[in-house]
Amino acid sequence: MDSPQLQTGNGEWTYHVVSNWGQLPAGKMFGGTHGGIATDKAGLLYVSTQSVTGVLVYDHDGKLVRTIANEYPEIHSLTYANENNEEYFYVTVQKGTPKENWLFVKMKTDGTVVQKITAPNEAGFHSPNEWRLTAAVPGPDGSIYIANGYGDSRIFKFDKAGNYRAAYSGKGDADGLCNCSHGLAVDTRYDQPLLLVCDRENRRLSHYDFDGKFVSNVTFHMRRPCQVSFWGDYAVVSELEGRVTVLDKDNVPVAFLGDNPHKDQWANYKLVPGDIALTNFSAAHGCHIDQDANIYVSDWNQSGRVTKLVRVKA
Repeated sequence: MDSPQLQTGNGEWTYHVVSNWGQLPAGKMFGGTHGGIATDKAGLLYVSTQSVTGVLVYDHDGKLVRTIANEYPEIHSLTYANENNEEYFYVTVQKGTPKENWLFVKMKTDGTVVQKITAPNEAGFHSPNEWRLTAAVPGPDGSIYIANGYGDSRIFKFDKAGNYRAAYSGKGDADGLCNCSHGLAVDTRYDQPLLLVCDRENRRLSHYDFDGKFVSNVTFHMRRPCQVSFWGDYAVVSELEGRVTVLDKDNVPVAFLGDNPHKDQWANYKLVPGDIALTNFSAAHGCHIDQDANIYVSDWNQSGRVTKLVRVKA
């Protein structure tokens, strides 16, 4: 572990920084870390990358345990689900050509694919050039919600068998619309579960119900929010412009982690990890907070970086 002097955050959300976390196969780089981070019931960490190694599986100390899903070199989002004691990941895949960018895959934790969904033949679906899926989550009843964040910003609903049911939202800045519906999460912090959307280019987080009805915008003025991970009543949000923010149940910021003062580094893919201070992020893309409140962040740059933040005990 790095020196305890390497710290970020504030108050009870102060963290030791563990840089260069995560072994790699010989001769490999993370390759952009333009993806997500999730954990399974055993506590293993799964990191998706822009790499021929697919999804990298680590223990908490960063030892590489195995790789899975090697046939998918760029999994953009990775959401864990435990269904009747069976463990799965809901993932969106970006493969290169526009036509291939509409692919949802449900897989087991060993990478075994159990379900695929491609673009349905329904009226209102546009040219393949508009497909670039960014996120997928299961709803409370097993329905599947998929965001076309890099495309037209719509959110699609499928039943658990993969049958198309509806499309919500779309491109814009009015309430109920998104400008890059980048991240999705099921928010269970309230009486009614809600779909939380990272409306990245509108710099806000929004709630929808699971019938697609807009509920409210809950946080504004964010630095291009990408993904969300929950710890009790708190939400950890990775932001592409050099920061991770912790929100309380009222969605008010209570801590900023890795806040990068150098604006020229924000969302700058041309950087390499050596250009970025160990206590800063340049383009925080994926994030995950574990049961001990340790946080893992993937930084989007040309060779990739994953940082572990260990919570400082009072």
